Amino acid sequence: MDHRDYAYYEANAANISLKDITSSKQNKKTLRRLRDGDDKLSHLSLSLSSEVWGDFLIRKGNDLGWLGYFIGKSKYLRRLSIWNLPNEDEEWEWEEQQIDAFMDGLARNQSIRRLDVKNLGDYGSTAILRALGNFTQLDELVYGCNNPGLNGCSTIGALLESRACKLKKLWLGHNNIGDDGVAALASGLRSIGPSLTYLGLLGNSIGNEGLSALVAALESCTSLETLDLSCNDFTSATAGLGALSDWLQRDQMDLEHLTLQRCDINDEGLQALTEGATNHCKDLNLSGNDSITASGLRYLSTSLQSDTCRLESLLIGSINLRDDGTEVLARGLIGNQFLKCLHLCQVTPFTPAGWNAFITALCDTSSVNNTYLSNHTFHEFYMSNYDEGFDIDEGVVLYLRLNKEHPEDAARCKILMNHAHLNMAPLLQWELKFLPLAVGWFERAKPCVTLSIQEKFPNPRRRVLDESEEVFQSRILTSVYEFVRGMPKKVLERRDELALAAAYDEKIAMVGDESNRILRILKKRLREDVEERDRKITKLEEENKRLRGIVDSVQSHRMGIRKMKRQDEDDGGVGKGDEDNVDADDDDEEEED
Repeated sequence: MDHRDYAYYEANAANISLKDITSSKQNKKTLRRLRDGDDKLSHLSLSLSSEVWGDFLIRKGNDLGWLGYFIGKSKYLRRLSIWNLPNEDEEWEWEEQQIDAFMDGLARNQSIRRLDVKNLGDYGSTAILRALGNFTQLDELVYGCNNPGLNGCSTIGALLESRACKLKKLWLGHNNIGDDGVAALASGLRSIGPSLTYLGLLGNSIGNEGLSALVAALESCTSLETLDLSCNDFTSATAGLGALSDWLQRDQMDLEHLTLQRCDINDEGLQALTEGATNHCKDLNLSGNDSITASGLRYLSTSLQSDTCRLESLLIGSINLRDDGTEVLARGLIGNQFLKCLHLCQVTPFTPAGWNAFITALCDTSSVNNTYLSNHTFHEFYMSNYDEGFDIDEGVVLYLRLNKEHPEDAARCKILMNHAHLNMAPLLQWELKFLPLAVGWFERAKPCVTLSIQEKFPNPRRRVLDESEEVFQSRILTSVYEFVRGMPKKVLERRDELALAAAYDEKIAMVGDESNRILRILKKRLREDVEERDRKITKLEEENKRLRGIVDSVQSHRMGIRKMKRQDEDDGGVGKGDEDNVDADDDDEEEED
């Protein structure tokens, strides 16, 4: 096969016979849909084997160059799955030239958002990585079972680091990359971290060093929702699992799913992992870690009881729980308010003691308070023993159904189901203040009489409480009667205390009366002093006014005399006698002053 560049395909695309470049009617139909721009063809699957479903079956007589060209031209293709390509073991002519031509056309596509590539062989897996440099629009990459080696991991890491494509989902499962491969990917993972929501590295022979390197690279993955590290070897990865737990807590991650299936995690590893995993994951898969014992489950149980636990689904399997492990696991449900689903797979059937532990966790009947503090959230319990399931205890089923179908009324229903007589004596310490609250509780519990649940299909629904409204009303009256009947006894016990308090109040009242009398006397004296002061001030003001009138009169008289004197002088002088009279008058005025 001669080398054909893109210009060759462009020049001959209009006249090429699809029959000449395909080996089957199915392949011909697929190429026609691609060529004609069929907007319904959004997912295309390619495969070498007829045992693997595909839209295009790669066989002799197919020109992969034309296939790549038409894929590159497609505007409607959103997902491309390549399950295998020809390799040196196949009887295929011009293997490398065909793959190069295919990849050259594929690299020109700008519509594909998800690419699945598996079992491409040495040459094909390397060629696809070269083509990915042009896939700027790619959101999801599934690159598995290709064994890229250290060089391939470095290529992938460099591709991710270049940010040519800002992937949201990356699946690199079953590539056997090892710890060194993870280290080679680390810088690339840091680069795409802010956009990455899914990372799958299952089946890659990753150990403690690789896990530690991965956790360091995950620091930038602030949007990560799913992390799948299944089928790796964490036998000696206690430090790495601890680092994973610390990362979850330090960066306040809220993973939707953390899968650690068949990772050979032991009790020490579970202890290191538990706190971060239960507090910052919704779904935790630990199935297949058969080294975990009841001792390790104790750490898990303690974390489940923590107020900070946010785990909603837990899957455990391939563990010989025995009664001690079952009791430890059930104990973790007490007080837990988030766990909804527990899946135990490949476990031995429970003994009656194991079932009793779960029944107690769901409804502890030892007291009303313990019933109230039981688990009312957990409602899905799946159990399987390899290929065979086995029945769950009927008592457990009853409470699971109640939690699922009536979560708001579950606690009240369990109290009414298991405590026909409610002891009111502990409530007497609050006296009559508590009586309205008790009556209000019964009013809120009244709907429980009409509730029903579906136990087992196709059995009909059954009522939660097997009693009439009249019986329920009788419960209310009985409880109120006991409460009121207990009150006189409490009053008699406190009679001396009440008498002492009354005497003390009387003394306080007497002291208060005397204080008030003295205060009234002081106020009266003060009022009299103020009135006396006001009277003196008024008298002084009147006397001052009288004196001011006299002074004004004298001054007016003197001014009149002086005026007459000036008039006489103007008329020719004043006689001696007159002067004497004037002087006499002045002397009289001075004496009068």
